[in-house]
Amino acid sequence: MIKLLSENPLLLLFLVAAIGYPLGRLRVGGSCLGVAAVLFVGLAIGSIHPDLKLPEIVYVLGLALFVYTVGLSSGPSFVASLRKDGIRNNLLVVSLLVFAASLALLAQKIFDLKATMTAGMFAGSFTNTPALAGALETLKHLATSENLNQLLSEPIVGYSVTYPMGVIGVVFAISVAQKIWKIDYAEEARNLKIFGASKEPLQICTIKVTRQEALNETLSQLADRHEWRVMFGRVQRHDQMFLAEFDKCPEAGDLLVTVGSAEDLKCAVRYMGEKNDIDIQHGQDEFDVRRIFVSNHEVEGRRLRDLGIRKKFGALITRVRRGDDDFLPDGNMTLEPGDRVRVLAPRDRMGAVTDFFGDSYRAVSEVDILTFSVGLALGLLLGSIPLPLPGGITFKLGFAGGPLIVALILGTIKRTGNLIWTLPYSANATLRQIGLVFFLAGIGTRAGYGFLSTFSKGGGVTLFVVGAAITFTATALHLWIGHRLLRIPMSILTGMVAGLFTQPAVLGYALEQTDNDLPNVGYASVYPVAMIAKILLVQAILSFSM
Repeated sequence: MIKLLSENPLLLLFLVAAIGYPLGRLRVGGSCLGVAAVLFVGLAIGSIHPDLKLPEIVYVLGLALFVYTVGLSSGPSFVASLRKDGIRNNLLVVSLLVFAASLALLAQKIFDLKATMTAGMFAGSFTNTPALAGALETLKHLATSENLNQLLSEPIVGYSVTYPMGVIGVVFAISVAQKIWKIDYAEEARNLKIFGASKEPLQICTIKVTRQEALNETLSQLADRHEWRVMFGRVQRHDQMFLAEFDKCPEAGDLLVTVGSAEDLKCAVRYMGEKNDIDIQHGQDEFDVRRIFVSNHEVEGRRLRDLGIRKKFGALITRVRRGDDDFLPDGNMTLEPGDRVRVLAPRDRMGAVTDFFGDSYRAVSEVDILTFSVGLALGLLLGSIPLPLPGGITFKLGFAGGPLIVALILGTIKRTGNLIWTLPYSANATLRQIGLVFFLAGIGTRAGYGFLSTFSKGGGVTLFVVGAAITFTATALHLWIGHRLLRIPMSILTGMVAGLFTQPAVLGYALEQTDNDLPNVGYASVYPVAMIAKILLVQAILSFSM
C-alpha cells in the first residue's frame, strides 16, 4: 500500500481528502474541525513513511488558488476596513507579534535554546515560511562558512516541530473562545453592513403616508437623514400605480411598497405614517417582478448608477442576491458575475431588461480563463520579485503574498475595459475550497514524517511545548483584546487571527464556523503587515541572540 500511494500522488491526494473531509464534519462537543481535518489526516498518513508525501506543486497550486480567490472576493471590504479600522487592527497584530518575539527570546534564556532554533521556533509557531526563509538568509550573512550548513539546518528543525501546533493551537483557541463567549455568528452577520448593504434578512411591507413631517422631504432625503436601509419600490397614489421616484416627495395617502430590515422598516413606518395590510404588489397589470442572473459582461463590474436602467427601461432594482445573502442596492454598488437582481419593470419591458442583464445560468457557472490566468500569473510574478529589507537582505512575498495582494487590487477595481477580473460567486467558492484542500493535504503529508523525526530528537519536546505556548498565548490575547476590549465582531476577528498567523488552514476553519465570508475581511486586512513584521522579527531574534 505504501509503495502504491508513493508512486501515485494523485491517489494519495484524494485519499487524504476523502478521509479528512468527512472527519471534519463530525461534531464533538458542538464543534467540528471542518476542512482543517484534511491537514491532520495528511500529517497522520505522512508520518507513516518518508515517501508518503505529495509533490510540492500540489500545495503550492492549492495555496495560490486559495489566497487568490479570497483576495478577489475581499477586495472592496479590504479597502473599506483600511479606511475604518485598518490602522488599529494592524497595530494590534504588530504588538502581538513583538510580544511573541519577546516570549521567544525569554524562552531561549530560560531553556538555553540555540538562537537558530529559537528563530525557527518563532517562524513555525506563526506558520510563516517567508519568515523561515528570512532567518536562513540572515544566517548566511552572520555565520562563518565552516559551520554554515549546520546552522542552516537548525531553524528548519525548530520550524518543523512547532508548525503543526501553529495550526492546531489556533483552531483550539478559537473553538474554546466561541464556546465561552457563546458567539452567535448569524446574529453578528445580521448586524454588520458590507458594501453598503445590510446583511439582515430583508422583509417587505406597505407604508401608508399619513404624517405631515414625511411630506416635506424627498424619499432619498428621508432615507439618508434617518439612516434607513430601505428601498422604496412601487407607489399607489389614488388609483394610479408607478415606480417610486427618489427625488420626489411623497404625498398624503400614498401607499409605498418598501423593502428593508425589520428594524429599519419599523422606524420608517413610525415616522411616515402607518403600516397598511393591503397587498398592492399583486393583481396589477402594469408591472412585473423577476429575479435575473447577471451574466452580461457589459453589465458586470459596473456601478448600478452607471447602468441607467430606470432611464432605459423604466425599471428598478429592489434587491441583489449574492451567494445566500440579499443586499439592498444603492448607486455605488457594483454588480458581479452570478448576482441575481430582483427587478421591478413594466411588463412589456421585462424581456428587454432580462436580455440586458443576460440571465444565463450556464454563463455564470463558467470561469473566464483569460482574466483568471492573467491575474494569478501577475500574483505569482509579484511573489517571485526579491524585495529589500534593512540589513542588506531581501525577501519575497511568495506564492501566498503575491497572489493575495494582486487579487485584492483586481477585486477592488473589478474590471479594466472589457476584462472582468472577478469570478462568479459559485465558481469562486468552488476554486477556493479545492485550493484549500490541496494546500492542507500537501503540507500535511510533507510535514508528517519530519514532525515525528524532529520531535523525537533531543530538545524537540522543549521546542514543541514552548512553541505551542507562544501560539496559544498570542491567539488567546488576540481574541480577548479584539473581542472584549476593542469590540471587534468575532466573525471578522477570527479572520484577523488567521491573518496574524498567515495561515489559510485557520481561515478555512473560521469560514466554516461562521458560515459567512466575514473572516475574509479580517484576514486580508492584516495579512500583508503580519507577514512583513514576522520576517523582520525573525531577523531581530537572530541579531539579539547570536
